[in-house]
Amino acid sequence: MIYLKTAEEIEMMRKACDLVSRTLGEVAKWVRPGVTTARLDSIAREYIQDNGGTPACLGYHGFPGTLCIEVNETVVHGFPSERVLEEGDIVGADCVAELNGYNGDSCYTFAVGEVSPEIMSLLKCTKESLYKGIEMAKAGKRIGDISNAVQTYCERRNYSVVREMCGHGIGRSMHEDPEVPNYGRRGIGPVLRDGMCIAIEPMINLGSKNIVIERDGWQTRTKDRKASAHFEHTICIKGDEPEILTTFNYIKESLGDRFI
Repeated sequence: MIYLKTAEEIEMMRKACDLVSRTLGEVAKWVRPGVTTARLDSIAREYIQDNGGTPACLGYHGFPGTLCIEVNETVVHGFPSERVLEEGDIVGADCVAELNGYNGDSCYTFAVGEVSPEIMSLLKCTKESLYKGIEMAKAGKRIGDISNAVQTYCERRNYSVVREMCGHGIGRSMHEDPEVPNYGRRGIGPVLRDGMCIAIEPMINLGSKNIVIERDGWQTRTKDRKASAHFEHTICIKGDEPEILTTFNYIKESLGDRFI
């Protein structure tokens, strides 16, 4: 069932999304060679809790972290660990925070130091495809219009789109209907209506679209072990002008010239 949010609920969503955005801005200050992914996770957890929120991923069906950590070939749901980030890595930080009963969700893939031009192009394309999808998130259009916009933009640039993982509705629950795939045909799927809140999250691979889910049932990587990038915003459908509830501005403030 798709839940349409009232104006009051959207305001609560906006506050949760701002907390997620500020959390990722804080994490951004620490992304550098020599830092462990466990350290990034602890920074996020402490920041959310210090600001009155709850890390929604922590303990969710047994998930062990506040952040889903995505280093290089990890597509989604990576565990925080003592792995040390190295020059040239990329690391996605996917964060969900609950505040006063509502959830916000966002992901940003960071470059660790200097990355290759090939990897930088993947990051830029994936981020740009997120906004191409958001442009189609208008009342009266369908989920497939968002999906097709992401897929078309990336595949025309010779990247591949992960099929098995997708975006989703969001609100009182971290995952609500509808699912929001990153591939598909225009004009299909649920109709977008005012008050729908969804998380759009392109997961785009440098090589093959094929993925492997590890034995823990969570951590997911590319089958060919080539890099994967992931960017995400929570948005609200509002007529012809979708409202982006999360923001990368705090990350931009932290990274300065290193902002992608």
